[in-house]
Amino acid sequence: MDLLSIDSLSDEQIGTILDRADVHLAANRSGASGEAPSGKIVFNLFYENSTRTLMSFSAAAHRLGASVVTLPVAQSSVNKGESLDDTAHTLNAMRPDALVIRHSDNGGPAAVARIMDCPVINAGDGTNEHPTQALLDAATIRSHFGKLDGLTVAICGDIRHSRVAHSNALLLPRLGATVRLGGPPMLMPDDLLAPHSVDEAIEGADVVMMLRVQRERLEEELGDAPGEYLERYGLTAERLTKASPNAVVMHPGPMNRGVEIDGAIADDPRRSLITQQVEYGVAVRMACLELVLA
Repeated sequence: MDLLSIDSLSDEQIGTILDRADVHLAANRSGASGEAPSGKIVFNLFYENSTRTLMSFSAAAHRLGASVVTLPVAQSSVNKGESLDDTAHTLNAMRPDALVIRHSDNGGPAAVARIMDCPVINAGDGTNEHPTQALLDAATIRSHFGKLDGLTVAICGDIRHSRVAHSNALLLPRLGATVRLGGPPMLMPDDLLAPHSVDEAIEGADVVMMLRVQRERLEEELGDAPGEYLERYGLTAERLTKASPNAVVMHPGPMNRGVEIDGAIADDPRRSLITQQVEYGVAVRMACLELVLA
């Protein structure tokens, strides 16, 4: 099976991934190895920069006993004009057991999946989806609160360009959470019903998830005043007081400190779950690889 979207997963599969992630997290913390057939080969194909997703998929595969081959796209035949389809046909001929792909085009991983004979996992495509990020976010929230049902999650910032927001908006309501999307008016999707301001979204929320200001996709919206963006739309200590008294803070990374989030909030050991998100990234991707390799 391919994992291209949250909607490609059944409720049972989502539950299995979250439960297995808890098992893997505990094992990783104790230094134990994962359980999977050895001899599997996982290809990583990343057309966009990544630290957390690329490294966590690599670590996840290694912990499961699989070998990882990462194609450095910047030094590949892509720079000689090779098309995405031709790259997929070439990699398919090498017979990997799974392919993890990030691509700047919406639908890029789906196009590759139509060619590959092995399972394909979407590690982020354009502004469309990032399903494994949403799964690790859900696992992190569930671990902290012991549940997802009944919680209110505010996702704030550049909603228009955020594949993280799109996948979370699909996943979290299926698990019983209420999602509020808020951000600057120029960064909200035109088709979003009843959009919120950042302050409206955060009001009474149990989880405040801030999104990175995507400098590589934005120019005019950010301008030359990142401090002004923080004051008007970012997560400051004053703005966080509007949330639930026990609210926690999340961020998919990488962070622009002093732009979408105050650095002191990001580092607050009592309220910040950002490091736990990274830790769950490995555990959830182990569970996802188990699912597609089964």
